[in-house]
Amino acid sequence: MAKDPICGMYVEEKPSALRQDIDGIPYYFCCKSCMHEFTTPEKELEKIKLLVTIGILLAIPISFLTYVNVFSIALNHYVLFLLATPVQFWIGWRFYQGTFDALKHRTTNMDVLIAMGTTAAWVYCTTVTFVPSIFPFHDVYYDTSAIIIVFVLIGRLLEQKTKTRASKAIRKLFDMQPRMAHTVHDGQEFDVQIEHVRVGDEVIVRPGEKIPVDGIILDGYSSVDESAITGESIPVSKKIGDEAIGSTLNKSGMIRLKATKIGKDMLVSQIIKLVEDAKSSRVPMQRLADKVSSYFVPVVISIAIASALGWFFLGGIGLTFSLLAFVSVIVIACPCALGIATPSALMVGGGKAAENGILIRGGENLEIARKINVIAFDKTGTLTKGMLSVTDVVPLSDVSVDEILHLATISEKYSEHPLGHAIMRYSKEQGIISGEPESFEVLPGYGTRVQYSGHVLLLGNRKLVQENNIKTTNVEEKIQELESQAKTVTLLVLDGKLVGAIALADTVKEDALFAIRELQKMKIKVVMLTGDNENTANAVAAKLGINDVYAEILPHQKESMIKKLQEKGKIVAMVGDGINDAPALASANLGIAIGSGTDIAKETGGIVLIKENLLDIITTIELSKKTFAKIKQNLFWAFAYNVALIPIAAGILVPFFGAQMYSYLPLLAGGAMATSSATVVGNSILLSWYRPKKLAV
Repeated sequence: MAKDPICGMYVEEKPSALRQDIDGIPYYFCCKSCMHEFTTPEKELEKIKLLVTIGILLAIPISFLTYVNVFSIALNHYVLFLLATPVQFWIGWRFYQGTFDALKHRTTNMDVLIAMGTTAAWVYCTTVTFVPSIFPFHDVYYDTSAIIIVFVLIGRLLEQKTKTRASKAIRKLFDMQPRMAHTVHDGQEFDVQIEHVRVGDEVIVRPGEKIPVDGIILDGYSSVDESAITGESIPVSKKIGDEAIGSTLNKSGMIRLKATKIGKDMLVSQIIKLVEDAKSSRVPMQRLADKVSSYFVPVVISIAIASALGWFFLGGIGLTFSLLAFVSVIVIACPCALGIATPSALMVGGGKAAENGILIRGGENLEIARKINVIAFDKTGTLTKGMLSVTDVVPLSDVSVDEILHLATISEKYSEHPLGHAIMRYSKEQGIISGEPESFEVLPGYGTRVQYSGHVLLLGNRKLVQENNIKTTNVEEKIQELESQAKTVTLLVLDGKLVGAIALADTVKEDALFAIRELQKMKIKVVMLTGDNENTANAVAAKLGINDVYAEILPHQKESMIKKLQEKGKIVAMVGDGINDAPALASANLGIAIGSGTDIAKETGGIVLIKENLLDIITTIELSKKTFAKIKQNLFWAFAYNVALIPIAAGILVPFFGAQMYSYLPLLAGGAMATSSATVVGNSILLSWYRPKKLAV
């Protein structure tokens, strides 16, 4: 049995079943509306927008003509019939479709309740319109069914808006892949579309270009920014024999590589598939309204049948009034406010979240946020700033700190390396003015060599110093101390003498420690998942008090870790900012994206922290609890007035007032509809008084 990716219903995998193959993956659907919603979410959204707009335009005159007789009573009824029928059977068709699907699976849901109540009202009103002699009363209430349908459809529109974003994340993942590649055949270079590259082809990648395919470097040396895929904060040096990952950015030198993986076998393509699978397999929140309806509908039908049979056989009020009792119970029981109970709370809660810099997408994310008991954090760009900064300037001779920075800026003035950029930025902040080198040379994989005012400056890693026969024995302890703190150490040599060291690191965000402490106070387990190296990850985790650390893992491994936690019964949130986090964000029960992150992460995440403040995660959980509490209250009020009137509709007052009391049915239905709607909206507005807890940083 396959599962419908939209509604979660099980579907038999037989030839007659509705099926769509997307990128070689089969998906089965219970109905055409679910299939269209999955395959063309934007079109489905536009369709619902059109239906809501037309429904509102028709519901306004229906409501007006119900209570104001512009024409004669008979003509007024005909006009109302012409306006209400399209709302009932065109605008409201999806409720009939949902009812059919529910009954086919031997269950009842909100669609059954809506279809049953509105149809009963429409049939009664239509009978009064065309055969007025059947019933003793001539009042109609087409407005009841029309407004119920429109209100519920508005709720569906709000839900549909959140679903269209899932496909956008996939498209943006595709967009990050380069479209062209420079291939080499028989010594000549050709520009070809990426689809035409084959395994074994030689490909040239120049500085500033994206690597088009996964491959092995045959010639050249460069530093490659792999942060989008692996999360590694510092560009990785690449030499002959090293693996290159498609869609990563070649920063400095020109390289020639042999394609080893193309198309769907590339790492970035596997990330896309992981996101697709996670999005399609995620079952939407079981609507509380559906759950209530599954019990409410059978009870209402039982009461309606019992009241009709009871009055016919025992009460002796005749067939007409007995039918009226049946219709009255069905119509009165259909709660108009049911359609706005959830959307109204979500709109107020979502608006309140936005005020506090939190974008919440859909009821599913609100529902699950309050249940989270494990939060997995990416490191680079999430817990850390995602940008190298100078942390230490250490004199190793009699040269001062300012002079070390001055000489370093001269050495890095024309460097394209991120380490050089970080040194230049820090020196500028310290008011250091750079000089002009007389000569400048990049030493790939080592650093730079410059001549300045008759001096030779070397700035780079240990290998550069050792290649120039400069001993580091007397300062080795200090260098190792810095490296043990997950810092990258750059050494400065002046005329053959080691004079200073500059340490750089991706620094921890100011709010990260406080956010993690608050989460731990809430008994939520905190885990770090990062593609960065183990030393760096452990150093950051130690600063933040995180005990569970998984380092040097690729995107699919992050997703696997999320699934392992879920298999243990944990409700897991993933917080990330990069393309490499997308599969984990999609697979987690709740994906939380950082506002400064990639578009793909933000589209995949169910919640976006616009201000990038990790303390907003605590606010999100609090707001989730309060919003969902309001939804539960709203559902109670949506049913309360209608339930209270069911005994009256069933005829409990007939012995006292006679069967003529049914002439007040439209008034009772309208009163219940207005009162419950006003109560629900008012209760939702109370949520706007919420103020997040002040958490000091």
